[in-house]
Amino acid sequence: MPRQIIATGGAPKAIGPYSQGIVVTGPAGRTLFSAGQIALDPATGEVAGGDVASQTERVLRNLSAVLAEAGMTWGEVVKTTVFLADMADFAKMNEVYATRFSSQFPARSTVAAAGLPRGARVEIEVVAVKEG
Repeated sequence: MPRQIIATGGAPKAIGPYSQGIVVTGPAGRTLFSAGQIALDPATGEVAGGDVASQTERVLRNLSAVLAEAGMTWGEVVKTTVFLADMADFAKMNEVYATRFSSQFPARSTVAAAGLPRGARVEIEVVAVKEG
């Protein structure tokens, strides 16, 4: 299957040996597998926001840029994985997260992580499918 590396200036550059996303094209269409995004501001490379709500908003903007670079939208996201530094942040993260979806929510796993890169409070990755 052909693979396309996704790289956009609208999301932070990878801080390790990985891509922002990979699109795989097969008989069912195109599938995007994103890297986990934390609340890095792509302009400064610094973590943006101190609380989980503002960090979640920055993470979702980063993921929006990755989706756009792949020619996809939030409506094509079928699975997300959310990593939280503290499960006590779940409700605040969830409130911001819900703003990206209308009526059809993707499948989701939410996991408490012992630590996230750069002391982030939240990290999110997506899988999106574009038929055709």
